[in-house]
Amino acid sequence: MGNDCLKLAQLTNGTEEAMLLAGQYVNRPAEIVAGTARWQRWAIDVMRDATANGRFKGKDVVAALPANEVYVDHIRWPKKFDGKIEDAIFSKIKQKLPFEPIQKNTLIKYIPTEQDNVMVLATERTVIDRHLAIYERAGLTINSIGVWPVALATCYAHFFGRRKTDLDAIVMLLDIQSECTNMVISRHKNPLYACSVPIGAKMLKEEPMVGRLVMELTAGRREFLAAYKNAQIERLIFLSGLAVEPDIYRTIARQLEVQAQMGDCMAAITVSDPDRFGLDRRSDKVSWALSFGLSLS
Repeated sequence: MGNDCLKLAQLTNGTEEAMLLAGQYVNRPAEIVAGTARWQRWAIDVMRDATANGRFKGKDVVAALPANEVYVDHIRWPKKFDGKIEDAIFSKIKQKLPFEPIQKNTLIKYIPTEQDNVMVLATERTVIDRHLAIYERAGLTINSIGVWPVALATCYAHFFGRRKTDLDAIVMLLDIQSECTNMVISRHKNPLYACSVPIGAKMLKEEPMVGRLVMELTAGRREFLAAYKNAQIERLIFLSGLAVEPDIYRTIARQLEVQAQMGDCMAAITVSDPDRFGLDRRSDKVSWALSFGLSLS
């Protein structure tokens, strides 16, 4: 559930390929402001309608917060701490949090990575409570709240990282949404670094904005290389597929100077009934990477 749209996907995971059982994408109406009570009612109505038509099986949901509502940081594993590890992590990040740094109002998830590094994701409990209330009023049951870096790494590993050589390869994953670009650097399904840049496909129609995005991605890559000694990024995969014009992908890859490929998630699955979903693989301008990754988690 993003600020600009709502995506629902349900996959069945076979041994060789995944099949899309149900999928729906709905843009937020322009007259509705994201985050408002009216936006919440809109999201509830969309989910109720989508799950009432019989396409989706069951009421259990794996959800994710919009990337702009999750603070991501990368720290060294605390060497000494008294009490809970969450307390030590909070003390390291509290001065950088974009919201009031009160620990009881902060929900933290941490992911130990490699070389004593830790990926930290934090958000306000009020944000979690608001999203939980939306799903509850829509008649759905939250199975878990996933985090977007893990979901994108899961999506890559399942669809595009199946070779033996991919298991140890470090790759840069880009998911360009309409209003932001999410970057994950991972070793197969294990994310090592993540950042979200508030520059998306809508803005990339202007060439200077492509340059700005590359600058932000370069800064993220530099931070990653400083934290992980002797690490080497082997490939760049655009998980957003046909959602962005190929020329933009080529420009980004050329400026980043990394070997790149398009990761079209929709082309990597079997669709049980394309006509019923109204999906056209050749003209699908929606990035499904995050939704598919959550469904496979």
